[in-house]
This record gives sequence, C-alpha cells and structure tokens, in this order.
Amino acid sequence: MRILIVTTQVPFTRGGAEILADNLLRAVRAEGHEAELVAIPFKSHPPERVLDQMLAWRLLDVTVANETPVDLVIGLKFPAYLVHHAHKVIWLLHQHRTAYDLWDSPFGDLIQTPNGVQIRDAIRRADQQCIPQSRAVFTIAKNVPRRLKKYCGIDATALYHPPLNAEHLHGANAEDYLFFPSRLTAIKRQALVVEALAYTRRPVQVRFAGSPDHGPYEEELHELAQKRKVQRRVQWLGPVSEEEKRRQYAHALGVVYPPVDEDYGYVTLEAMLSSKPVLTCTDSGGTLEFVQHGKTGLVAEPTPQALAAIMDQLWQDREQARLLGQAGRAHYEELEISWSKVVQRLVACA
Repeated sequence: MRILIVTTQVPFTRGGAEILADNLLRAVRAEGHEAELVAIPFKSHPPERVLDQMLAWRLLDVTVANETPVDLVIGLKFPAYLVHHAHKVIWLLHQHRTAYDLWDSPFGDLIQTPNGVQIRDAIRRADQQCIPQSRAVFTIAKNVPRRLKKYCGIDATALYHPPLNAEHLHGANAEDYLFFPSRLTAIKRQALVVEALAYTRRPVQVRFAGSPDHGPYEEELHELAQKRKVQRRVQWLGPVSEEEKRRQYAHALGVVYPPVDEDYGYVTLEAMLSSKPVLTCTDSGGTLEFVQHGKTGLVAEPTPQALAAIMDQLWQDREQARLLGQAGRAHYEELEISWSKVVQRLVACA
C-alpha cells in the first residue's frame, strides 16, 4: 500500500510526537508498505494563526501523488488529522488541549485572548465534523478517548506503542537518586517535585534531565530549589543523549513523573522497561494506565507533602523499590506492545 502519515511540527522543536511519527514511518515501511511523512509547520501564536492552519489542511489534496493514488492516510496531530481523504485513519495523539480540558486551567492560553471563545468553538466544530469522517479513530492511550468522548461525543480505541529504543532499556544496580526525564515545562510539574523535596524526611536526591520549553521556567526552578534550600539534593542534567538517558534510568532507585493529565507518557514505559518503579500522582492521567499503587509504583495526591511521603517510602525501602520495578517490567511484557501490531490495526481499516 501507498501510505501517507500526516502531522504538524513546531520548527526546531523535537519531542515525543516527532519521535512517534518517525517510528511509525519506519514501522509502516518495515511491514512492506511504501510510506512517506508529510508535516506542515505549526504556529499557535497569535491564536488566529491556528484557524489559518486548519484551513490549509482542509484545502490540501493528498489523494494522489505523482499521478498514483494514495491508498491510506494516517492522521496524527491537530490540525493535520483534519485533512480530507476517503481512506483516512486517525491515530490521535491529543486534540488542541487549550480548546478543551486545558481551556480554563492555569495552562490555558486561548482563554486569555479577546477572541479566544470564537477560536475555541471553531476548533471544536472542526473536530466534531472531520474526525467522524475517518474510517476509524484510534488514540495513543486510554486517557485520550475519554476526553474525546467527553467533549465531542466521539468514540475511539486506544492503541499502545513502544517508546524509542525500547529494546535497549535495561535495569542495573540502584544508586542514591530518583530520575525525572522530561522537557522542563510547567505541565510536567518539576516544581512540584522540588517543593516535595522540602518536605522529605530522608535525604532524597532527584536528577532532572531535559531542556526547557522556555528559559524563564528553568530559572524559576533553580530559584525555587534555592528558596526551599534543597539545591544540594537536585541535579539539573540538561539535555542528555539517549545512551545517557538509558544509563540514568538503569541506575536510578526509581523514577518520579507527576505530570498534569498526561496523554500517554513515555517516561512511565521507559521506567518499567528499566525495571524501575514510578512515583506519580492521582491526576497524572495516562501514567495511571500503567502504574498500580503498591504493585508497579506508588501514587500520591498532587501535593508536596503527599509526594514527599512516597519519595521517602521508596528511599527507605530499597527492597520494595526493587520488587515494584520487577513487577513493572513484568506488567509491560504482559501488555505485548509492539509496532507491528500498531501498523496492522491501522492498515486493516483502509
């Protein structure tokens, strides 16, 4: 089959969505199909530009390439999945969340603009009209279809996929630190972890790895660590290579990952593949599809005091940490997650 994978990308930014698109392309080709990735730069500021990009995707003709029909289109990110094709399947990463669950949250931006309501409503109308036109709608995790059903009344099926270099992740002897790999951004809640360190009774140490979405947040985290007098128990590793990230996972006592309502969360799966327990929060969304409290990790309310308590618990009981990590690895294996299965499900809907 001739397959196009359509998505959007913010220039000079590379994260989980871009890695997913690249890995899907490789997996589709590995299954014997001819495939290409089509991406258009995404610009969300000023918010009016979002409407222009929605229109661009609706006007784009991807039915034929070099006078040869395209057999299947796989839509990933907003607004790419709005593109028209008679044989389109959506594998939804997430919708434009500031028009939905993040609308009136501290992370909302549309609500702050004079015409935000009109833009939000236009996004919602487009989703409600165009998403059901697909042959099938899949999502990357169960948390995403819950939102899709709540706001748009559309059903979808979760389809899990492996993280990058899953086959190379492994466990090793634990050292005295918790690991938190993620881009530095407010919605991932590194600040909550720094605050929690101030309430720990044990000398818990945390290593953060990742680049900031914007400079001020990183500076705010450093200032917060100094204010809470925990700067000596925090390491800021910055961006690290995949090899170094795997090494940090392997030797960590556990992985702390408390984002706000995560879609999927590669960190959770990478930790499980490294046989490390995950510390997360009750409102962290996709992480809770894999982390079972007291079985594969520990779950706390999203307060510094509650998070500090489970950090102390893991720091004190190294045997529990080891057993939780082993259980997490076993649970991942039981799920039988593979790229081959992802491609087979998507292509079967053509």
